[in-house]
Amino acid sequence: MSYKKNDIIELNITDMGTGGEGIGRHEGFTFFVKDALPGDLVQAVVTKLNKGYGFAKTLKVLRPSDFRVTPPCAAAGRCGGCQIMQLSYSEQLRIKEEKVRADLERIGGFKEVPLKPIMGIEPEDCSTQAPGTFCPLHFRNKVQFPVGVSGDGRIITGFYAGRTHYIIENEGCPVSPPETESLLAALRTFISGHNIPVYDEKTGKGLVRHVLLRFGAATGRIMVCLVVNGRSLGSSELDRKFAQAMKRAASGVTSVCLNINKERTNVILGRETVNLYGSGYIEDKIEGLTFRVSPVSFFQVNSIQTPKLYAKALEYAKLSGSETVWDLYCGTGTISLFLARRAKQVYGVEIVPQAIEDAKVNAKINGISNAEFFCGKSEEVFPEKCAGTGSGFAALDVVVLDPPRKGCDAALLEAILRVSPSRIVYVSCSSATLARDLKILSEKYDLDEATPCDMFPHSVHCEVCAALSLR
Repeated sequence: MSYKKNDIIELNITDMGTGGEGIGRHEGFTFFVKDALPGDLVQAVVTKLNKGYGFAKTLKVLRPSDFRVTPPCAAAGRCGGCQIMQLSYSEQLRIKEEKVRADLERIGGFKEVPLKPIMGIEPEDCSTQAPGTFCPLHFRNKVQFPVGVSGDGRIITGFYAGRTHYIIENEGCPVSPPETESLLAALRTFISGHNIPVYDEKTGKGLVRHVLLRFGAATGRIMVCLVVNGRSLGSSELDRKFAQAMKRAASGVTSVCLNINKERTNVILGRETVNLYGSGYIEDKIEGLTFRVSPVSFFQVNSIQTPKLYAKALEYAKLSGSETVWDLYCGTGTISLFLARRAKQVYGVEIVPQAIEDAKVNAKINGISNAEFFCGKSEEVFPEKCAGTGSGFAALDVVVLDPPRKGCDAALLEAILRVSPSRIVYVSCSSATLARDLKILSEKYDLDEATPCDMFPHSVHCEVCAALSLR
């Protein structure tokens, strides 16, 4: 059958795509269907056709999936943040676990995947949840909201609709801490009351672009960072009033700052931050360790799941106290410091200078002296430091990898194969790039075990921790 745009079709949805869209087949032709879930029977309209597959949008759910639930957010489905909040949490976990397994099999080429059950949020972990079927809420410690103007001239905050820069208005966010709503309300009131212009992406004019909120789950401390197209809100007096307004909005606010971003770019944060109130950072704790978190710091966003993920990484490292460990893509040194409590020596490498400064401060705060940090590209620093027996870095036992979503640089993987540490622990936020990199490392290493960890409920993303041993 030949299709054309705007055709109306009925589809049984049997699978889920990487963006959370449903996958169905109509007379053997595959469609990726927006707003459809596995198990749904939907009426859909064809929106785009490619060779061999097409895209469609759900017009009506004719028979809902047994796993379809009422999401605890009015913006669900339109907001680009939580793509699958309409799916029961138990089914979210099942689909994520199966995707990790499929990626390791298809991309990595592992015939028998030693995959452990996914670590999800348990009801006892989450103090606040939607009624009925368990739905984890309020687990994020970092949220970023674009600021805009509605059609009727109101100041709005929210999230971008998927793959657009159109703001879906949202006064709060059920996966962020409850204080989010009062902070955003105070921000909107302040901007409107003082006639502060909002940034327009089309013209590059205006001032307020985004607001970044960070929460210390263990300390109760809150940071408010306003991203602006300038160096102040107009005057030092207005900056002072803004800080006071944020302090009044929530009792835990201990840091208020402006991040300067004058670039015509989609990157949210600029390179410079101006402190208006407090220390310019907040502190949080994980399993007895204290971490200083600045606006640009990398810090795992799920306060409930992070200890589980790090405990799994420690388990896979199999440290006895005599090992030398390299933590590559170490960020602000969170995993490094966990490793240092069990290892003889830890070396961390990260390309972001501010992150390395944070890592050094975090080591000092926690009284850890056996962790040393280097700023640079992991694929350059690691082989350079490990070259030559007289370098003092040649002996190593374990390498821990925690790269960005794009995975490890090919040169780094080649260097690891040359150096051949006894064990590798690979923490990844993309099972596809993980599988790709593990296939390369399988030249010398066996995949002993992998465990998915749900760091991002209601989204399609999933963290994975994998253990490899030298063959």
